[in-house]
Amino acid sequence: MFEIDGSQKSGSGTILRLAIALSAITQQPLHIFNIRQRRPQPGLKRQHLEAVLTAAKLCNATVEGAKLASEELYFTPKQIEGGNVEAVIETAGSIPMLFMATLPICAYAKNPVTLHVAKGGTDTTHAPTINYLRFVLLPTLCKMGIKAEITVQKYGYYPKGMGEATMTVNPTPTLKAVQFEKFGNLKSVNGISVCTFLADRQVAERQAKAAMKTLTKNRYRSQIRILNDQSNPYQKGSSIALWAETDTGILVGADALGSLHKTSESVGEEAAEKLIIELKSEPTVDEFLADMLIPYLALAQGKSVFYTHCISEHIEANIWLMETMLNSVFNVEKVNNLYRIEKTC
Repeated sequence: MFEIDGSQKSGSGTILRLAIALSAITQQPLHIFNIRQRRPQPGLKRQHLEAVLTAAKLCNATVEGAKLASEELYFTPKQIEGGNVEAVIETAGSIPMLFMATLPICAYAKNPVTLHVAKGGTDTTHAPTINYLRFVLLPTLCKMGIKAEITVQKYGYYPKGMGEATMTVNPTPTLKAVQFEKFGNLKSVNGISVCTFLADRQVAERQAKAAMKTLTKNRYRSQIRILNDQSNPYQKGSSIALWAETDTGILVGADALGSLHKTSESVGEEAAEKLIIELKSEPTVDEFLADMLIPYLALAQGKSVFYTHCISEHIEANIWLMETMLNSVFNVEKVNNLYRIEKTC
């Protein structure tokens, strides 16, 4: 049985999500305690609980301690069957985080998976936007052999949520190692600017225009699609996701959220400035994608490598967990202005 102390490293919900996923994939029971110990409100929140329960559905697991505010649980998985799975968050909890928690499990399923998530947030704080997953994470994972798609039925924002999205995954028997060694030459910068029931204020257009203006000032040409969404009458909101592609196949991205305290222009500028930081550093993986890739590198056969411009607490936590649960070995070294992260075995 895996024994995982959730207070280690970042002490965040990421440790819980990945520990559950690795337990399911290896079919080894898990005991995790001190869940989210370093967060202001420790224990399981609604979105974490739903992630655990959804993972349990995927692998017919028995779970003890799966309740709100619980700081300890036991997870005993069986074979990952796949099929059609439904999940309901009931808050503005992040749908992308639930997808990230379950995608590794789905990749090892016996059958294709269709995971439908309702009544959650597609674009919320402290999580990637749904379009970052669609246009940065999934295309990168495709290079490792993972075939997955996300479709959005309803965009959802804080505080009501009420978003809805579906992830479909074809099982992948063996993940491929990747060598993201060279940034290369920039080919294109694209994006999508979304607003829900805010078309009368031209929010999506203003976000896009501000992002493009900021990028142009730094000599980056861009094309940003505008989506005036009307899928969710319960909660207005907005977001923008940007991504750049190079001639070596590298994707780096950035995103930003709208809120009552931010102008549409500042949302677009924020996303563009984040992307510019990445582009000027010339990494092969952006700051946020870097921690997301760690578990896939650990699960893949052979050596993998990428470069990123900083080491976040989530990167450190994810490496620690992979080394603890899978006996993986990672090397991290500073090379000029970047960090080289290599999974050696």
